[in-house]
Amino acid sequence: MASTSPSVEIEVDDRVVRVSNPDRVYFPESGATKRDLVDYYLAVGPGIVNALWERPCMLHRFPTGLAGEKIHQKRLPRGAPEWVETVRLHFPRWDRTADELCVTELASVIWAVQMSTVEFHPWNSRREDPEHPDEWRIDLDPGPESDFAQVQRVAGVVHEVLDELGAVGFPKTSGGSGLHVYVRVRPDHDHQGVRRAALAFAREVERRTPGDVTTTWWRKDRDPAKLFVDYNQNARDHTIAAAYSVRGFPDARVSTPVRWDEVDDCDPHDFTIFTVPARFAELGDLHERIDDEVFDLTPLLEWADRDDRAGAESPVDPDA
Repeated sequence: MASTSPSVEIEVDDRVVRVSNPDRVYFPESGATKRDLVDYYLAVGPGIVNALWERPCMLHRFPTGLAGEKIHQKRLPRGAPEWVETVRLHFPRWDRTADELCVTELASVIWAVQMSTVEFHPWNSRREDPEHPDEWRIDLDPGPESDFAQVQRVAGVVHEVLDELGAVGFPKTSGGSGLHVYVRVRPDHDHQGVRRAALAFAREVERRTPGDVTTTWWRKDRDPAKLFVDYNQNARDHTIAAAYSVRGFPDARVSTPVRWDEVDDCDPHDFTIFTVPARFAELGDLHERIDDEVFDLTPLLEWADRDDRAGAESPVDPDA
């Protein structure tokens, strides 16, 4: 029997993607629908594809909209067209494998949205060599008593330290209450090595802003008024929302690239599926040239060695 559910056909380059239930409300605060979500991703197509390109990707799916169940899905949903590409990954803790979405074209993003995906959470490595990241991620995660002004202050110190290292950071709002900064790196180290470098950087930021920053891993031991520089986002299979990914909040916020000179004045709530398309049309992809700014992690690993010699506490292994 033929399906009676309403649908529309969306042309994406040389593909056609059938989107069912386009009028289903996904974001109750604004009334934005599944079709609005599709139109948003079409509007920022080059940006979201650049952010996801060739990366294993976890999908955050909301089959009935934000009011319903949220599914964190590693495996590609069933029924994918043959042109949707994947990468097979092994997860030693469970001794299992999963075929994860690996975006190489915009049509696969739109197909994932058809399958109720709202958020895209890619690895910091690419499918050619998943065990060696090419992206170092700095996650400024505010505590329960923090505010965005604190995030902005710490971001200024992060920028200062990156400049001293000769590293080019590409900031973006998290889409929540924090800020992310991405740095392209040579894929010379495994996830543990990149995480070790990220911890050394986080400790340096903490030394410079002890009143604002903590690197204490256990949440129960942290000062709730401090911001956590979450170096563990560089561990294997730890993912955060991509640049231009929508987040699962009622106002349809977007994790949005910003210029460094915008950080002090921006408000994450201003970046939504309704406002970001016009911004993208005007500014283009602010992360477009990230692959041209590759950083060698050696100085940070030297900092890590220095910290070890000074007796710094060994970090918790989130995968242990």
